[in-house]
Amino acid sequence: MLQNISGAGRERVVMRVFTIAAVMLALLAAPAQAQGHRSRGGDDKKSDQKKPQVDDKAYKAALERIPEPKEKYDPWGITKPAEPAKKPK
Repeated sequence: MLQNISGAGRERVVMRVFTIAAVMLALLAAPAQAQGHRSRGGDDKKSDQKKPQVDDKAYKAALERIPEPKEKYDPWGITKPAEPAKKPK
C-alpha cells in the first residue's frame, strides 16, 4: 500500500497510523489509571477518629420508641390483586 505513495505522503500515512495507535493506547490506559489511585495507610487512622462513638443504651432506647406495625408489611402487596370480599351464601 505504501509503495504507490511518494516520500511526503508516506510520512503522513506513517504519522497518522502512529497517532491513531497512540490515541488508542491512551484511551485503554485511562480506566486502568483511574482505578489505581487508592489511598494506602495513613488515612485510615484519621477516618477512625472522626467517627462518632455509638451509645448502645441510646440506640436501644431509640429502637424501643419505634411503634410496632398493626399489620405485617407485605412488600409484594401492590403486585397482588386485592382479595374480593366474600359473598354470603
